[in-house]
Amino acid sequence: MPPTEGASGFQPVAELCGGIPAQSATLYHEIRFSVGDPAALITLHRTGGGTQRVLLIRDIELDRARTNARADAFHAPADFAPASGLSGNRETATAQSAAECLRRHGVRRVRIDRSTPSVFWHALVEAGLEVSCDLEASVQRRRAKDEQEIAWLAQCQSDTEAAVRLACEMVARAQTSADGTLMHAGEPLTSERVRGVIDAFLLARGYQNPESIVAGGPTASDCHAHGHGPLRTGDPVIVDIFPRHRQTMYHGDCTRTVVHGAVSEEVSRMHGAVAAAKRAALAAVRSGVTGEQVHAATTRELNAAGFRMGLPAANETWSNARMTHGTGHGIGLEVHEPPLLAAQGPSLVVGDVVTVEPGLYHPRIGGIRIEDMVVVTSNGFKNLGSLPEGLDWK
Repeated sequence: MPPTEGASGFQPVAELCGGIPAQSATLYHEIRFSVGDPAALITLHRTGGGTQRVLLIRDIELDRARTNARADAFHAPADFAPASGLSGNRETATAQSAAECLRRHGVRRVRIDRSTPSVFWHALVEAGLEVSCDLEASVQRRRAKDEQEIAWLAQCQSDTEAAVRLACEMVARAQTSADGTLMHAGEPLTSERVRGVIDAFLLARGYQNPESIVAGGPTASDCHAHGHGPLRTGDPVIVDIFPRHRQTMYHGDCTRTVVHGAVSEEVSRMHGAVAAAKRAALAAVRSGVTGEQVHAATTRELNAAGFRMGLPAANETWSNARMTHGTGHGIGLEVHEPPLLAAQGPSLVVGDVVTVEPGLYHPRIGGIRIEDMVVVTSNGFKNLGSLPEGLDWK
């Protein structure tokens, strides 16, 4: 039975995280249980120390939640219906139930996380509770990955690297037509065909795969261009794959660049500088170092090789290769999450999982990018991958 009104034993301050676990990375991270209906996790603080985590979830999900979700007590919204009754809208009803649950436990002040929908704030205020938003607590908890998360990320990265290898080898081993167009099974090898192979490979292994980047030649001078049309011999082709595992919800993220046929001196020079920048950035990674410092290591290496950083000014002629993005980003339940390895990037903490992905882009040649995923440790990093970083994938 739910506690009666005025139940004692809990402090007057509590935390609440609400949303749809299948959509809210923060709520899923807290309970490690995915469901497509609204839910709320309430963390009550016992007067004598310790906490009780109460999960409010749709009644038909209670049995599964009790078996799989990370919480101490499990209730349907109807268990905490206010005197005025619950709304017929599930999200509103869950918020109303959360407010009533808190009130019955004697809570007067509630901290919500930054991702909790405003309907929860509204219901809490309407119930007479004092509400504040903690902008950083949930971010910090998600940054420091635990052993389970790191194991999931390592498996995702292993499968992602296998897909990158498959795509790079497909490009490297293609035939060529008289005009230099790559051919596969008698048809032009296009970015779209390579993406289709990547999609099928990852689908069979349980992944949702957003549109991968398979960008060749000048198209890849835009670092986020996904690529289209036939690929050509001699052009660098960026292959960047970042799938999400359907069951664990965690991501892989890996980029390599492949060249079919002869590698030009200019492409070779760009690739050598990017590889050296990645080594410099990785050498800077450890807890306590800021993301800005890691990016500075990338910048120094590329500047020393004669390349520039940042997007060109509006009136600037872009004639030389440059790096147009940060060195990397956090990764986990979202493919881009804190911390950033870029200007104003925060101090790294043990358990951060980040990508290190310097690149160079030239309006005539295209792009070179190499990306690894690493776990931050107290004295360095652990690389979750092992894929070669050269341009020849035959």
